[in-house]
Amino acid sequence: MDGFEGSIGRYHWESTPSWPQVTRAPRDAPNVVLVVLDDVGFAQLGCFGSDIETPALDALAARGLRYRNFHTTALCSPTRSCLLTGRNHHSNGMGRVIELATGFPGYNARIPKANGFLSEILLEHGYATWAVGKWHLTPEEETHLGATRARWPLGRGFERFYGYFNGETHQFAPALLRDNHQTRQPRHIDEGYHLTEDLVDEAVQLVTDLRAVDGDKPFFLYFCTGACHSPHQAPAEWIERYRGRFDRGWDEWRERALERQIELGVIPSGTELSPRPEWVPAWNDLSDDERTLYARYMEAFAGFLSHTDHHLGRLVDFLESTGELDNTLLFVLSDNGASSEGGPVGSLNDIRIWNFVPHTVDEALRRIDEIGGPRCHNNYPWGWTVAGNTPFRRWKREVHEGGVADPLLVHWPRRIPDPGSVRAQYVHAIDVMPTVLDVLGIDAPEAMYGVTQRPVEGVSFAATLDSADANDRHETQYYEMFGCRAIYHRGWKAVTFHPIQFANPGLDRVAWELYRVDDDPSECHDLAAQQPEMLTELVERWWIEAAKYQVLPLDNRAFSAFVLERPLGVPRRRRYVYRPGSSMVPEVAAVNVKNRSHVVTADVDIVGGETQGVLLAQGSLLGGWSLFVLDGRLHYVHNLAGFELHHIEASAPLPDGRHTVSFRFDKTGEHKGTGTLLVDGATVGAGEIPRFTPNRFSLTGAGLTCGYSGELPVTDLYAPPFAFTGTIHDGVVVEVDGPEHLDAEAEAEIAITTQ
Repeated sequence: MDGFEGSIGRYHWESTPSWPQVTRAPRDAPNVVLVVLDDVGFAQLGCFGSDIETPALDALAARGLRYRNFHTTALCSPTRSCLLTGRNHHSNGMGRVIELATGFPGYNARIPKANGFLSEILLEHGYATWAVGKWHLTPEEETHLGATRARWPLGRGFERFYGYFNGETHQFAPALLRDNHQTRQPRHIDEGYHLTEDLVDEAVQLVTDLRAVDGDKPFFLYFCTGACHSPHQAPAEWIERYRGRFDRGWDEWRERALERQIELGVIPSGTELSPRPEWVPAWNDLSDDERTLYARYMEAFAGFLSHTDHHLGRLVDFLESTGELDNTLLFVLSDNGASSEGGPVGSLNDIRIWNFVPHTVDEALRRIDEIGGPRCHNNYPWGWTVAGNTPFRRWKREVHEGGVADPLLVHWPRRIPDPGSVRAQYVHAIDVMPTVLDVLGIDAPEAMYGVTQRPVEGVSFAATLDSADANDRHETQYYEMFGCRAIYHRGWKAVTFHPIQFANPGLDRVAWELYRVDDDPSECHDLAAQQPEMLTELVERWWIEAAKYQVLPLDNRAFSAFVLERPLGVPRRRRYVYRPGSSMVPEVAAVNVKNRSHVVTADVDIVGGETQGVLLAQGSLLGGWSLFVLDGRLHYVHNLAGFELHHIEASAPLPDGRHTVSFRFDKTGEHKGTGTLLVDGATVGAGEIPRFTPNRFSLTGAGLTCGYSGELPVTDLYAPPFAFTGTIHDGVVVEVDGPEHLDAEAEAEIAITTQ
């Protein structure tokens, strides 16, 4: 018998037992904590030149190292896959975010088992392994409770998980999961709940539980905040701290930030400020109303970041109080540059761009006091994006430095000889995993779980922990995101930008730029005309790297046919049945009622005027629909991205007894129709729905619920959970008619407006 070292006779007195050996890490093995911030630009932490208050992270920088030449992939899912596997994002099938996966190896959102996770390796070497916060590495069509768990965190080496799957979630009403199932937030919004605090509480609890039974076992904590991805939401008192702090605008902020960066040494002396893009207006050219509004958007972001820093400080303080911090290898980084998804005027609700609903300054001014609170899914205008990436060009989703150059802190008191220093070596996200293995003395395995492993593509930068003069080991790195391409090689960088487009992408006709980024990190001086041979060499090298790492085929269409036609993994039906009390069904797996005639029917018992509650609802206050009973009457509300409410109310109360109640939507045109309420087949109410949600109800994970409401209801007419107090017999039935599709006009509009 494999591994048994005893002996077995006929009887126990003739036999010698032998117990399997439990793998334990060396007694002095350090803990590893990897903190991933979201959409935080290079210049937005205090220790990287910001005036936003981040004292906890600044303290880590003072006791650790700052890396000024750290790079990512320009987008969240891709970067996260690099961090956990040490392989390039296309090698991981993560050439894009999971929601925009296509049917090619580099883009299918399925990280192969041949690319082992750091969690899987450390688990086999005696570590406890935990993931807390944003995940965003499971194919969207596998995020429901009927899906395989193979690509959930517990399927990739993590023993515990608490967090969310989507690229973003509501900070006051998140779509939470624990391990392999959904869970609900521990407190309501009106009880002071906020996700960041909850995530830190969970991390502290995990350490506490481990130490209650094992005083020596090291842990790997992969901790990913929702901050500072939109929605930029924080407790009001944190936002108020910044009242008036950004009234001088983004142009002056950029100039002052660069001065601070040079003084701090996170940017070389002599670095120039990249020009403000022509499509971003000068602050002084804005109206008074625009300046008031745009400053408030930035106040919400700053409050969000400072609030996050405070709670990360709680985690660090806890580790210090328990004696863990001194021997904890702690990384803090951002997954990409600052986000431009708020567009030119900012956003009250990011789902609107998916549904062709406008953002206007007038509406935002009327609702300015709601910005940063639970009623908005706000995002700042892209003038602040450019400021957040100071001194670099462009932003998230693009491969100029503004998209791929990010802050990195490393804190390890037991190892770092010169705390407070800045490192200049070129480092990429794929280098984090091999660095951890290097300092732990662990070789990357040749096989795991019977699967031969692909070579790790990153290189260790462990030597830089000891010396600022360590050699630059990462000499070449390609980049690609939605057709934007770049390659770094020994201090040179060739880069090309191409916008997201709907048709005639023109990817074969692009102009490449050339920069000596060792001397010109902000990409101010294009040397393509002066150094054509160098440019040609780098472009040719890019194509070699692209073929090597599964980058091809190039596609700059965010919503190409490849995305729209991908299988969802769940057979689509004409008839769906949802039963009371079932877990929330994510939008990708729920019945699709958009741009289709449909009927929602429930067989219910009604008792006097006391029966009330949700029959079926989808989405949230930021967009969705709900069929419910209130004040004895049947109601239907359609919420178009928090912009328009279409409310149909029955003309008479429901009689006592058992009844069949229905809502019928008859499509009368593209994304519009008539809604009708019926009781036992008789019409009791009707109304026009001139604009039915065309594409997405939610970006934050708010799905479909039966018999109750989520934490942030579709309408203010009731408060959560508003559980149905009567009886629903045999579930709520939804029948749909017509094909599922996103028409070409919709695709074009989304592609253009999401640039």
